[in-house]
Amino acid sequence: MQLGSPSSGALRGASGPSAWVVRFASLVPAGTPVLDLACGGGRHTRLFAEQGHPVTAVDIDLGNLADLAGHPRVELVQADLEGGESFPLKGRTFGGVVVTNYLHRPLLGDLVAAVAPEGVLIYETFAEGNETLGGRVTNPDFLLRHGELLELTRGLLQVVAYEDVVLREPKPAAVQRICALRAARPATTR
Repeated sequence: MQLGSPSSGALRGASGPSAWVVRFASLVPAGTPVLDLACGGGRHTRLFAEQGHPVTAVDIDLGNLADLAGHPRVELVQADLEGGESFPLKGRTFGGVVVTNYLHRPLLGDLVAAVAPEGVLIYETFAEGNETLGGRVTNPDFLLRHGELLELTRGLLQVVAYEDVVLREPKPAAVQRICALRAARPATTR
């Protein structure tokens, strides 16, 4: 199945992939598996599959990904991430873990653990302050606290870039985002 060229916006939905994800996508080691958690319409699943990565796309509703069913580089996993069950991919690691516009704090540790040696975490979602900007996400349970992504990765991953900002375009939003790498496994001594 042909996914289309990287400029094929129709395959990724009207909004296309996040500029933050696109900016750091090249840090995902070539050919390594990518986890697209809470993948929604699959805009990042498509981006990484087009780049030759095997992608595991996880969401409660996979209805917007029907065109990817059976694709040789895409594994679709339907899971209620907030239903009280354990992380559905526990024990698996990925060269890239990508999360945008989603926060369920009980999964944060699992997401960091899922980053393979030399892999990258690319995370972007709404943050404190969004509730004052008229955005659709206002519940503090779904807004990152200031510095929360830095604390999550401290001592575990090396931060490449981090922002805790208010964006004005396309709509005002308070956003926190991080790109962080896991070092290669240290050499063992005999």
